Order: sequence, then structure tokens, then C-alpha cells
Amino acid sequence: MFELAMVAAILMMIVIFAIAEPQFLSLRNVSNVLTQSSYLVLLACAQAVVILVRGFDLSLGGTVSLVSLTAALGMTMSGALPIPLGIALGVLTGLIVGLFNGFCVAWLKINPFIVTLATMNILLAISSTITGGFPVTNLPEGFSDMLSTAAPLGVPVPVIITAVVVFLLHLMLRRTRFGRSMFLVGSNPEAAYVAGISSRRILLWSYALCSVLIALGAILMTARTGSGEPNLGGALTLQTIAAAVIGGMSLRGGEGSMAAPVLGGFFVTILSNGMNLTRVDGYLQEVTLGVLIVAVLVLDRLRHRRTS
Repeated sequence: MFELAMVAAILMMIVIFAIAEPQFLSLRNVSNVLTQSSYLVLLACAQAVVILVRGFDLSLGGTVSLVSLTAALGMTMSGALPIPLGIALGVLTGLIVGLFNGFCVAWLKINPFIVTLATMNILLAISSTITGGFPVTNLPEGFSDMLSTAAPLGVPVPVIITAVVVFLLHLMLRRTRFGRSMFLVGSNPEAAYVAGISSRRILLWSYALCSVLIALGAILMTARTGSGEPNLGGALTLQTIAAAVIGGMSLRGGEGSMAAPVLGGFFVTILSNGMNLTRVDGYLQEVTLGVLIVAVLVLDRLRHRRTS
């Protein structure tokens, strides 16, 4: 029911923006929205993975920036790595960040908010330091050609990659023991313990998976910009949490599906694109997004009160 309501809200928003600004439905803008949403959907999927186990990742923006720089540096420094190895270096960076967050949450029992907030500051400091705050340019041409401008059968590569990731995550959550364990750990850790499920292991690898997905998104965004950017993460943390929550993920954990980041990602991207075209002030856009998050959280709390 909620998913149908989200689809209806997206369609209504499209109609409103199309009336307010006819260019909204132009082929160029539709293609732009589709590509832009693919990045946000992929990163919102990463956020959804840890929300499912009753956490979240405030270090997402910092991870995006650091992965962008490490991958770019790997492909441009003396003795530069081939493109696949540069990509692998970026993914490895993300994995290390995820394992650190997961270890602190699962084994040291530190609140995810505190851990990932601290990690975000560490990563942003490292990103600003290793290049002095300057972007890394002169990436191999084949890098952007392969992961940004290519469009097999007219479909941009980022859209294809995001669709494949969403499908694989859906299968993982519904068809594997690990995926089913994530739901149980998020909804009822005590029941998971009784069932013989290692909550520590599930939490550790959930945060690791989250950061690997973030790294993949960061690499795609780096290919789009054509440079490693120390500030590439920007406001992505808020946007990804907004997309996951607005799409239907519950911060209480143990609820949701991959439809949530997909629908939420499209919703946030269309809203942002429409407000840009209708010249809504950037600060007002941030206020609007914040109000939407609070409203969805209030509705989620009311829904749980009725069912409890």
C-alpha cells in the first residue's frame, strides 16, 4: 500500500512540475533525471542496508570523497594502476571503512550515530589533506568512457549498474540466509540470538556491504565528473537517508525492501530537479527535504503505535 502511495506521489509531482515548467518533460531533462537518480538510488541502497539492521551511516559523504580520491590517485600517480585496479583500490578503501564502522558497532557496541559521525570527520580530514583540497585530474579517458558516457542500447551505464545492484540486493534479502538474518537482527536481536544467529557478524558485514556499495557509487560519480573530488560527498548523506526513509525504510530496523531506496531516490531526485527548474532557492530546498524526513518519521511512529 505504501509503495502504491509513493508511486502516486511521484506521478503527482511530475504533473505539477510539468505544468509549472514545460521543460521538465523534455527528453534531455528526463534523461538527466534518470541518470542522476541512478547515483542516488545506488547510495540510498547502501544506506538501506544498515537501516535494515537498525543503524545508519553518517560517514557516507566522507567515504564517497575518499574513495573518489584514492581511485583517482591510483590511476594518475607515477606508476599509475590500470583502470580495473584503480577501481579495485577505491572499492578496497570503501571496504576498510565499512569494516571499521562495523567493528565499532558490532564488537565495541558504540552507537552507530557516534561511530559514523566520527568516521565522517576522519575521512573528510584525510580527503582534504592528501591532495591539499585540490581535485585529482587527468584521469584515463577510458575510465569516463566506460562508466559514464557509454550507453548500451541507449541506456546509460550508471542506470544499468544500479539496476543490477538493486536486483542482486533484492535476491540477497529474500533468498539468502544472510538477508533473512538481517531482518531478524534489525527487528528483534534477542530472537536472533535464540535462533543461533551471530548479530555481531551480521552487523559487521552489513556495514561492510554498505561501504562497498558507497564505493561503487563514488567511482561512478568520479567517472561522471572526470576527476577525483575531495568534496564529492557533499550533502549526499542527508539525501540518501531521506531517500531510504521517504521510500519506506523504518529507522526501527527489520522492515523495508529494495523498493524503498528506488522509489525514494526517484522522489528526491525529481523533487530536486523540479525545484531547480522552477528556480526555488537552494536553502529552501534543504528545508523542504528536512521537513519531508521529519514528516515521514512522524508517520512511521504513528503507524507503529497503531500496530503495537
